[in-house]
Amino acid sequence: MHDPSRANGSGKFHPVFSAAVRVPFERPFSKRRIHDWLYEGYEAPVGPHVRPTHTAPWWKVMCLTGVDYFSTLAYQPSIAFVAAGTLSPVATLVLVLLTLFGALPMYNRVAEMSPYGQGSILMLENLFPRWKGKVVVLCLLGFAATSFVITITLSAADAAAHMIENPLAPDWLGHPILVTIALLLVLGAIFLRGFSEAITLAVGLVVIYLALNLVLVINGIHAIVDNPAVIGTWRASLFQQHGHPLMMTAMALLLFPKLALGLSGFETGVAVMPLVRGDSTDTEAAPAGRIRNTKKLLRTAALVMSVMLLASSFVTAILIPPAAFATGGPADGRALAFLAHERLGHVFGTVYDVSTIAILWFAGASALAGLLNLVPRYLPQYGMAPEWARANRPLVIIITGINIVVTLVFRADVEAQGGAYATGVLVLMSSAALAVAISAWRRVARWVPFFIIAGVFFYTTITNMVERPEGIKIASLFILGIVISSLVSRTLRSTELRAHGFVLDDLATRFIEEADRSESIRIIANRPDDGSIAEYEGKVREARNSHHLTVDDSVLFLEVQPGDASQFTEVLKVEGAQVGPYRVLRCQSPAIPNAIAALLLHIRDRTGHLPHAYFGWTEGNPITYVMKFLAFGEGDTAPVTREVLRKSEPDPLRRPRVHVG
Repeated sequence: MHDPSRANGSGKFHPVFSAAVRVPFERPFSKRRIHDWLYEGYEAPVGPHVRPTHTAPWWKVMCLTGVDYFSTLAYQPSIAFVAAGTLSPVATLVLVLLTLFGALPMYNRVAEMSPYGQGSILMLENLFPRWKGKVVVLCLLGFAATSFVITITLSAADAAAHMIENPLAPDWLGHPILVTIALLLVLGAIFLRGFSEAITLAVGLVVIYLALNLVLVINGIHAIVDNPAVIGTWRASLFQQHGHPLMMTAMALLLFPKLALGLSGFETGVAVMPLVRGDSTDTEAAPAGRIRNTKKLLRTAALVMSVMLLASSFVTAILIPPAAFATGGPADGRALAFLAHERLGHVFGTVYDVSTIAILWFAGASALAGLLNLVPRYLPQYGMAPEWARANRPLVIIITGINIVVTLVFRADVEAQGGAYATGVLVLMSSAALAVAISAWRRVARWVPFFIIAGVFFYTTITNMVERPEGIKIASLFILGIVISSLVSRTLRSTELRAHGFVLDDLATRFIEEADRSESIRIIANRPDDGSIAEYEGKVREARNSHHLTVDDSVLFLEVQPGDASQFTEVLKVEGAQVGPYRVLRCQSPAIPNAIAALLLHIRDRTGHLPHAYFGWTEGNPITYVMKFLAFGEGDTAPVTREVLRKSEPDPLRRPRVHVG
């Protein structure tokens, strides 16, 4: 049969045009502008890491993560007093010690081992091979999504509550759901503008908020110094309730898990690590400057927060009457705001409220930045999300939509979301502690302290889950949603090429160049057996009988060994092998049909010939082979190879030929 892709018997590919020339579809101008805007700055990754489009000095990125971490001052003193009463400063001291001597050294290790912001997810993935690792990643991504999404919605709901509860707020603001949704939309709009705008705003909010808190805490300490009798009253209450310092310490250790939200900034601090500017000498494999600056970020944030937590807990526990902390009381969930109005007047109090509202609203910025870093690094790479999920703006729109749905489900109730928030944060921190401990144990390097830290975090996490079981239920829904959507995406993307590059050794290159000098390139797809000359002689004989090849037809063998089927895409490394008179191309791939199709297209583009590939029919239940292909990357190879080629090359005249016999 005449092949219309041949011309003048030269064997080279020449395009053939029919009388009716098809004009490529031209996207309307407005749609093209929207498309270009959505994908602005997006580049398909060349290596294993997604490159950040914007970086900033470490102290600015600290402010981005600090809008979440430092904003806990708005409610942490109230949580501490409700949980521990007059013992709250002692329980807060336990939290600070865990921060400085547990979480900080642990996350310094995490920063060293995952400098691109994957955190404990990457570290634990490396401990489990193949699909086990992917299951671990999906579960941890579910907890990360719980933590980050609930951080965004809870912070916006808390900001709305502070706005509505301000004495000067107008009555028409009394709609918490609508106010929360409006705040979420504004947050999304800022990230649609870009990371630089978000970081600039975060710096201003953090500087103002910390300055106001510093003024308030200094004023409170001054009031305590002027009236030292309040210290005596507080001490008397402590000894009356707990009797002995040892009992106080024991109670503080039991109660501090209720204060664990004060540790929330570490996970987002690592998640935004790709935004930290390193040194000009940094390389992708060894970004030493970024790691060093991230450690500065973590250390500075931990020290600032430790000082402010201790001071605010001490001042509020002594100066605010216990009755004011009761549910519905003026200091319920807003102890420092109550002091601001009581001690410094309504003008300062209102300024403090506005600053608190702003930083609580923008606390979701670090969580959103974390999601925009984590999702592109995992789900598209695993085929578990569309390739466009690597772009920021489409993700911002989708995450904002999810935030609005979560807000409607929880009716913007801060208390209802607290359990899920704590569960997500603590599971991620526990997984980080476990990963660091295992890593230290394998390296035989001071592993005992890290296992102790991991034990403390696991105790804290389990205690939280027992007391607030709704958190794990909500996190399970997030995990289920991620798993289902990931499996659907993986199935829909299974017939993509799944190869983002080729590396051919000298012998493989020579074989292809020799084939290029033949009239046509004929490739026999072979499942390798014993690798003997007799095996290849039999395969050639079968091919000539089934496909009517002549003795003069020169053939190449192509053998693709199954690799890690849980991977989705990789660079194909093709090696040549000479077995007697037979030339063999060999490679390994997570999906055999996709690798064959990709290599056929590569040979076509390299030589200008349309290669002909020859397969044998596979016998058996086709449904079984479909499931085998989805799970293990191999099955009924010929039809899947044909479908991959059809989707990758829409022009039939340019499509490599597939023969089955």
